[in-house]
Amino acid sequence: MPISQPFAIGTDDGLDVLARIREEASALSFSPRGTVRCEGRPLFRHRAARDFGCLLDLDPSVISWTCLPMILHHAQGVHVPDFAVTRTSGTTLIDVLPPNREPCPPPLLAEAALAAGHRYETVTEADIPEGFRLDNARDLLRYANHHVSLGDRVRLLTLLDERGPMPLAACMQVIRDGRDPIGTIAAMALRRFVEIDLDEARIGPETRVSRLHD
Repeated sequence: MPISQPFAIGTDDGLDVLARIREEASALSFSPRGTVRCEGRPLFRHRAARDFGCLLDLDPSVISWTCLPMILHHAQGVHVPDFAVTRTSGTTLIDVLPPNREPCPPPLLAEAALAAGHRYETVTEADIPEGFRLDNARDLLRYANHHVSLGDRVRLLTLLDERGPMPLAACMQVIRDGRDPIGTIAAMALRRFVEIDLDEARIGPETRVSRLHD
């Protein structure tokens, strides 16, 4: 549910509200646990927010994102958005709305966000596409903390430079240092060294892997 308090709330009280919301979210656990572009602690109030965070990590336009970033003061009280998402175009405050959550009126929050120098958007659970991309993002993020050796990174990038996009099964053959070749390739995709096709099917032996160029 949205956070609503009387408007006449002091700065210290507002910080207390923010701390309480973060503490409540910290008691919840959603898999996968790993993130790659989340700044600060990943905190989610519901599954829909966690799913959206998975997609943010695989969105090439996203530089970074933060959970429960700040408190917005508006005419009806205060509110804590789910995310602050930074792209080259600026930072957007985003709320992810599951069916049982009724937001404060978006115009009030958009005005409050603008006063803080940001844009404001809402995303409904229906806007988060079920299917291959989300499932694949969940799979990849299980390897968010996987170590990639310099040797494996250079060997895979050299292969893709020389031969172009290759099936995942062929790319696995050049991974020598890691015990889990798929984990190594997944970690390189998360760190934007390579690109994996996420939309056509679940990741498998024939999934195409290509060098990701800026």
